[in-house]
Amino acid sequence: MNAHTNKEFEQELRTLRERLATMGERAATQIALAMKALVDQDDELAREVIANDMHMDRDENEIDELALQILATRQPVAGDLRFITMGLKFVVDLERIGDLAAGIAKRALELNRLPTLDSRIDLGSLANLVQKNLNAALDSFVKRDADRATAVIAADIEIDRMNASLFSALLAHVATDPATVTRVLPLTSVCRYLERIGDHVKNLSEQVVYMVRARDVRHRQLGTKG
Repeated sequence: MNAHTNKEFEQELRTLRERLATMGERAATQIALAMKALVDQDDELAREVIANDMHMDRDENEIDELALQILATRQPVAGDLRFITMGLKFVVDLERIGDLAAGIAKRALELNRLPTLDSRIDLGSLANLVQKNLNAALDSFVKRDADRATAVIAADIEIDRMNASLFSALLAHVATDPATVTRVLPLTSVCRYLERIGDHVKNLSEQVVYMVRARDVRHRQLGTKG
């Protein structure tokens, strides 16, 4: 009976891990499609991203239910308990990443109806770094790689720097040509959404470190103890 129960528990944990990884992949796809809709001025794709956000919401509800069911029926301890409690936080950040991807798609719909901003400003570099970090964070989760997760946390500094630089450049457009404000504001929103996605990716990585090393690294500088 104990062996049977243990196998059921292991299967539940495996299902939870797979559902989290699948939701992470969906979040990464949503960002990529939202940015493509923006660059290609593709209204249909933007609307698809917005509509698909409901799947992220459904994932969050179903994963929450599964995790809480495991907590209630299995009373896990140690590493299993850390993984499940981490999953309850992990899913919140993934759902918010999905919301922000939908936000980018909504701004794309606005921008597609406006003249293109005559500028060398390229949001692609920021978006690429954010997507790279998200993929690395998800990989660190699947492989239980705390070192890679730590590297993602450190890389968030560059995302903040790039966002600040792009934001300043966009505001400079308005200062020199106030007529560009209607085009600049949606782009500043996209910058802000990408930076916030970066923050949620950092949260995911901090949760991976906690899961693997039982160490809470939130609000701490890398390399400090405690």
